[in-house]
Amino acid sequence: MSDTGGVREVKSAARTVELLELLAARGDRPARLQELADTLDVPRSSMYALLQTLISRGWVRTDVTGSLYGIGIHALLTGTGYLDSDPRVRLVRPYLDEASQALGETVHLARLDGRDVAYLATRESHAYLRTISRVGRRLPAHAGALGKALLAERPDSDLPEGPYPTLTPRTHTTRAALAADLAEVRERGWSVDREESVPGIIGLGFALRYDTPAQDAISCSVPVARWSPRHEERIVAVMREIRTKIEATAPGAAGGSVHWRR
Repeated sequence: MSDTGGVREVKSAARTVELLELLAARGDRPARLQELADTLDVPRSSMYALLQTLISRGWVRTDVTGSLYGIGIHALLTGTGYLDSDPRVRLVRPYLDEASQALGETVHLARLDGRDVAYLATRESHAYLRTISRVGRRLPAHAGALGKALLAERPDSDLPEGPYPTLTPRTHTTRAALAADLAEVRERGWSVDREESVPGIIGLGFALRYDTPAQDAISCSVPVARWSPRHEERIVAVMREIRTKIEATAPGAAGGSVHWRR
C-alpha cells in the first residue's frame, strides 16, 4: 500500500476507484468480468462481488445478460455535483458565453489534473459542433493549448521524461520539443496548438492566474479552414480581455470561499 499524508491507503477503496476510472476511460466499450479482473489484478470472485455492490448503488451498470459492465449514472451525478459546487466554474461560465458570442468560436475551461487537463465547461460554436461534449473528458497536457498554457506556468524541471503519447503527427513527443514550445508560450503570454491534439483544429490557450501556479485555463478552438492572421489577432484580444475580467473577480481575492487543494 502507498502512503498519503501519513495515512495508509485503504485497499478496498483504492480498488473501487481504480475500477470506476477504468470503466469511465473505456467510454462506450463495456468490459467483461474476466477482463476487469485481469486488468486490475483482482481475483474474479472479488471483482464480481465489487461489481454487484456498485451496480446496486448505481455506480456501475450491466447489460441484460449480466455479462457486460459499464460506468453507471451515479458517476454523472457526482461529476455534476463537482461542477455545480466549484465557485470558479460558476464564475467562468458567463465569460465563456461572452467570448463565444464575440468570436463565434468554441471556448473551453479546463483544469490541470496530473499529466492531463480535465474539461470543466465548454461553449460550442454553432459553425462547428462536436457530436460528443468535452466536459468531463481528459486530454494529455502536452498536446493541447489548455495544457501547454498551464505547463508554461511551471518550471521545465517538472516535465516528465519522454517520449510523450502521440495524438496527431504534430504532437510534441519529446521533452526538448515541448520545453522549447513552453519557452515561447512564456514570452508570448498564451499557448498555440496547431493541430497537435485534434487534426484540423487550431487552439489558443490562456492560463488563469488566480492560483499560483495556475490550475485553470481557458482556450478558443478554431477549424483550420476559418483560421487567418487577422482572426488570430481578434481571438487574442478578446481572450486576453476575458482572462483579465475573470482574474479580477475570481474567488480568493475577496475571500469567503473554500480553497480546495485541487
